[in-house]
Amino acid sequence: MPSTPAGTPDAKSPTVVATGWLHTAKFLTTAPQLQFLPPLTVPEIAFVGRSNAGKSTCINTLTQQKRLAFASKTPGRTQSINLFTLGKQGVTDAVLADLPGYGYAAVPKQDKLRWQRVMANYLITRENLRAVVLLCDPRHGMTELDEILLDVIRPRVEQGLKFLVVLTKADKLTREEQNKALSIVRLQAGGGEVRLFSALNKKGVDEVSLLLWQWAHEGLPPPAPAAEADAAAE
Repeated sequence: MPSTPAGTPDAKSPTVVATGWLHTAKFLTTAPQLQFLPPLTVPEIAFVGRSNAGKSTCINTLTQQKRLAFASKTPGRTQSINLFTLGKQGVTDAVLADLPGYGYAAVPKQDKLRWQRVMANYLITRENLRAVVLLCDPRHGMTELDEILLDVIRPRVEQGLKFLVVLTKADKLTREEQNKALSIVRLQAGGGEVRLFSALNKKGVDEVSLLLWQWAHEGLPPPAPAAEADAAAE
Protein backbone atom coordinates (compact mmCIF):
# COMPACT_ATOMS: atom_id res chain seq x y z
CA MET A 1 0.00 0.00 0.00
CA PRO A 2 1.52 3.38 -0.96
CA SER A 3 2.30 5.69 1.92
CA THR A 4 0.43 8.95 2.38
CA PRO A 5 2.55 11.91 1.21
CA ALA A 6 3.84 14.15 3.98
CA GLY A 7 1.47 17.00 4.72
CA THR A 8 -1.52 15.27 3.12
CA PRO A 9 -4.56 15.26 5.43
CA ASP A 10 -5.57 11.75 6.51
CA ALA A 11 -8.90 11.00 4.84
CA LYS A 12 -10.15 9.32 8.01
CA SER A 13 -8.66 11.63 10.62
CA PRO A 14 -10.85 12.33 13.68
CA THR A 15 -11.57 15.85 12.41
CA VAL A 16 -12.65 14.62 8.97
CA VAL A 17 -14.89 11.99 10.57
CA ALA A 18 -16.49 14.66 12.78
CA THR A 19 -17.04 17.19 9.98
CA GLY A 20 -18.38 14.47 7.69
CA TRP A 21 -20.80 13.43 10.41
CA LEU A 22 -22.11 16.97 10.83
CA HIS A 23 -22.55 17.26 7.06
CA THR A 24 -25.22 14.52 7.29
CA ALA A 25 -27.59 16.92 9.10
CA LYS A 26 -31.16 16.78 7.79
CA PHE A 27 -34.29 18.61 8.86
CA LEU A 28 -36.49 16.48 11.13
CA THR A 29 -39.30 18.66 12.47
CA THR A 30 -40.24 22.04 13.88
CA ALA A 31 -42.11 22.50 17.15
CA PRO A 32 -43.86 25.72 18.23
CA GLN A 33 -44.30 24.26 21.74
CA LEU A 34 -42.54 21.58 23.79
CA GLN A 35 -45.43 19.13 23.53
CA PHE A 36 -44.85 18.94 19.77
CA LEU A 37 -41.26 17.73 20.15
CA PRO A 38 -40.91 14.01 19.37
CA PRO A 39 -39.63 11.84 22.23
CA LEU A 40 -36.11 10.76 21.28
CA THR A 41 -33.47 8.58 22.88
CA VAL A 42 -30.41 9.65 20.85
CA PRO A 43 -28.20 12.45 22.25
CA GLU A 44 -29.50 15.95 21.55
CA ILE A 45 -27.28 19.02 21.24
CA ALA A 46 -29.06 22.37 21.61
CA PHE A 47 -27.86 25.64 20.06
CA VAL A 48 -29.00 28.76 21.91
CA GLY A 49 -28.11 32.45 21.86
CA ARG A 50 -29.25 36.00 21.47
CA SER A 51 -30.71 37.15 18.19
CA ASN A 52 -27.91 38.35 15.90
CA ALA A 53 -25.27 36.26 17.73
CA GLY A 54 -24.69 34.26 14.55
CA LYS A 55 -26.43 31.03 15.59
CA SER A 56 -27.86 30.09 12.19
CA THR A 57 -24.58 30.94 10.46
CA CYS A 58 -22.67 28.78 12.94
CA ILE A 59 -24.96 25.78 12.40
CA ASN A 60 -24.80 26.16 8.62
CA THR A 61 -21.00 26.43 8.74
CA LEU A 62 -20.59 23.36 10.95
CA THR A 63 -22.90 21.27 8.75
CA GLN A 64 -21.48 22.72 5.49
CA GLN A 65 -25.01 23.54 4.34
CA LYS A 66 -25.95 27.05 3.31
CA ARG A 67 -29.59 27.08 4.42
CA LEU A 68 -30.08 24.26 6.91
CA ALA A 69 -30.73 26.69 9.76
CA PHE A 70 -32.85 29.59 8.57
CA ALA A 71 -32.02 33.11 9.74
CA SER A 72 -35.15 35.24 9.73
CA LYS A 73 -34.92 38.66 8.06
CA THR A 74 -36.61 39.96 11.21
CA PRO A 75 -34.44 38.89 14.17
CA GLY A 76 -36.39 37.40 17.05
CA ARG A 77 -39.32 36.35 14.88
CA THR A 78 -38.30 32.71 14.47
CA GLN A 79 -40.18 31.18 17.40
CA SER A 80 -40.01 27.44 16.98
CA ILE A 81 -37.56 24.73 17.99
CA ASN A 82 -36.12 23.10 14.89
CA LEU A 83 -34.62 19.60 15.04
CA PHE A 84 -32.05 18.14 12.63
CA THR A 85 -30.95 14.50 12.54
CA LEU A 86 -27.32 13.41 12.32
CA GLY A 87 -25.94 10.05 11.27
CA LYS A 88 -24.44 8.12 8.38
CA GLN A 89 -26.01 5.32 6.34
CA GLY A 90 -29.44 6.67 7.26
CA VAL A 91 -29.02 5.76 10.95
CA THR A 92 -29.72 8.67 13.29
CA ASP A 93 -27.24 8.72 16.15
CA ALA A 94 -27.78 12.31 17.36
CA VAL A 95 -29.97 15.37 16.89
CA LEU A 96 -29.24 19.09 16.72
CA ALA A 97 -31.84 21.43 18.22
CA ASP A 98 -31.93 25.04 17.02
CA LEU A 99 -33.70 27.13 19.65
CA PRO A 100 -35.14 30.57 18.90
CA GLY A 101 -32.88 33.58 19.37
CA TYR A 102 -33.72 35.67 22.40
CA GLY A 103 -33.39 39.25 23.55
CA TYR A 104 -34.25 41.14 20.38
CA ALA A 105 -35.63 44.56 21.39
CA ALA A 106 -38.44 44.76 18.80
CA VAL A 107 -40.15 41.57 19.98
CA PRO A 108 -43.21 42.26 22.20
CA LYS A 109 -42.54 41.69 25.89
CA GLN A 110 -45.19 38.97 26.23
CA ASP A 111 -43.54 37.01 23.41
CA LYS A 112 -40.15 37.35 25.09
CA LEU A 113 -41.51 36.07 28.39
CA ARG A 114 -43.34 33.18 26.72
CA TRP A 115 -40.23 32.04 24.90
CA GLN A 116 -38.06 32.41 27.97
CA ARG A 117 -40.40 29.98 29.72
CA VAL A 118 -40.44 27.57 26.78
CA MET A 119 -36.66 27.56 26.51
CA ALA A 120 -36.16 27.19 30.25
CA ASN A 121 -38.58 24.25 30.34
CA TYR A 122 -36.82 22.64 27.38
CA LEU A 123 -33.38 23.01 28.96
CA ILE A 124 -34.60 21.66 32.30
CA THR A 125 -36.82 18.80 31.15
CA ARG A 126 -35.57 17.49 27.78
CA GLU A 127 -34.42 14.04 28.86
CA ASN A 128 -32.08 13.23 25.97
CA LEU A 129 -30.34 16.64 26.04
CA ARG A 130 -26.62 15.86 26.06
CA ALA A 131 -25.03 19.28 25.43
CA VAL A 132 -25.81 22.99 25.12
CA VAL A 133 -23.94 25.31 22.76
CA LEU A 134 -24.32 29.00 23.62
CA LEU A 135 -23.51 31.42 20.79
CA CYS A 136 -22.09 34.73 21.93
CA ASP A 137 -20.75 37.76 20.03
CA PRO A 138 -17.44 38.47 21.80
CA ARG A 139 -17.64 42.16 20.88
CA HIS A 140 -20.55 42.46 23.30
CA GLY A 141 -19.67 39.68 25.74
CA MET A 142 -22.11 37.59 27.72
CA THR A 143 -25.27 39.48 28.55
CA GLU A 144 -27.67 39.25 31.47
CA LEU A 145 -29.92 36.93 29.42
CA ASP A 146 -26.96 34.65 28.66
CA GLU A 147 -26.13 34.48 32.35
CA ILE A 148 -29.75 33.67 33.19
CA LEU A 149 -29.55 30.79 30.73
CA LEU A 150 -26.38 29.56 32.45
CA ASP A 151 -28.18 29.63 35.79
CA VAL A 152 -31.02 27.56 34.31
CA ILE A 153 -28.74 24.79 33.07
CA ARG A 154 -26.22 24.84 35.94
CA PRO A 155 -27.92 22.02 37.91
CA ARG A 156 -27.84 19.80 34.82
CA VAL A 157 -24.24 20.77 34.06
CA GLU A 158 -23.35 19.61 37.57
CA GLN A 159 -25.03 16.30 36.70
CA GLY A 160 -22.98 15.88 33.52
CA LEU A 161 -24.62 18.04 30.83
CA LYS A 162 -21.93 19.29 28.46
CA PHE A 163 -21.68 23.01 27.84
CA LEU A 164 -19.86 25.08 25.23
CA VAL A 165 -19.69 28.82 24.61
CA VAL A 166 -18.89 29.61 20.98
CA LEU A 167 -17.54 33.12 20.48
CA THR A 168 -18.76 33.90 16.97
CA LYS A 169 -17.46 36.51 14.53
CA ALA A 170 -13.93 36.12 15.91
CA ASP A 171 -12.52 37.48 12.64
CA LYS A 172 -13.76 40.92 13.68
CA LEU A 173 -11.33 40.95 16.64
CA THR A 174 -7.58 41.40 16.82
CA ARG A 175 -5.50 38.58 18.30
CA GLU A 176 -5.22 40.52 21.56
CA GLU A 177 -8.98 41.09 21.68
CA GLN A 178 -9.62 37.40 20.99
CA ASN A 179 -7.39 36.34 23.88
CA LYS A 180 -9.04 38.85 26.20
CA ALA A 181 -12.54 37.66 25.24
CA LEU A 182 -11.52 34.03 25.82
CA SER A 183 -10.17 34.83 29.28
CA ILE A 184 -13.27 36.75 30.34
CA VAL A 185 -15.82 34.22 29.06
CA ARG A 186 -13.92 31.27 30.54
CA LEU A 187 -14.42 32.86 33.94
CA GLN A 188 -18.11 33.48 33.23
CA ALA A 189 -18.72 30.00 31.79
CA GLY A 190 -18.13 28.30 35.12
CA GLY A 191 -16.26 25.27 33.84
CA GLY A 192 -17.83 25.05 30.41
CA GLU A 193 -15.76 24.86 27.24
CA VAL A 194 -15.11 28.09 25.31
CA ARG A 195 -14.01 28.32 21.66
CA LEU A 196 -13.39 31.16 19.20
CA PHE A 197 -15.29 30.73 15.95
CA SER A 198 -15.46 32.41 12.56
CA ALA A 199 -17.65 31.37 9.67
CA LEU A 200 -15.59 33.66 7.44
CA ASN A 201 -12.12 32.18 7.95
CA LYS A 202 -13.31 28.86 9.48
CA LYS A 203 -11.49 29.48 12.76
CA GLY A 204 -12.61 26.97 15.39
CA VAL A 205 -14.75 24.92 12.99
CA ASP A 206 -12.66 21.75 13.30
CA GLU A 207 -12.34 22.10 17.08
CA VAL A 208 -16.05 22.58 17.64
CA SER A 209 -16.96 19.79 15.21
CA LEU A 210 -14.74 17.29 16.98
CA LEU A 211 -16.02 18.33 20.40
CA LEU A 212 -19.64 17.84 19.32
CA TRP A 213 -18.82 14.42 17.81
CA GLN A 214 -17.14 13.36 21.03
CA TRP A 215 -20.05 14.50 23.18
CA ALA A 216 -22.64 12.78 20.98
CA HIS A 217 -20.60 9.56 20.98
CA GLU A 218 -19.47 9.60 24.59
CA GLY A 219 -18.39 6.17 25.73
CA LEU A 220 -17.31 5.15 22.23
CA PRO A 221 -13.67 5.21 21.07
CA PRO A 222 -12.62 8.36 19.16
CA PRO A 223 -12.65 8.09 15.36
CA ALA A 224 -9.43 6.33 14.38
CA PRO A 225 -7.06 7.43 11.61
CA ALA A 226 -7.37 5.41 8.42
CA ALA A 227 -4.25 3.30 9.01
CA GLU A 228 -5.52 2.24 12.44
CA ALA A 229 -9.01 1.54 11.11
CA ASP A 230 -7.59 -0.63 8.29
CA ALA A 231 -5.42 -2.57 10.74
CA ALA A 232 -8.36 -3.17 13.05
CA ALA A 233 -10.42 -4.52 10.16
CA GLU A 234 -7.79 -7.13 9.19
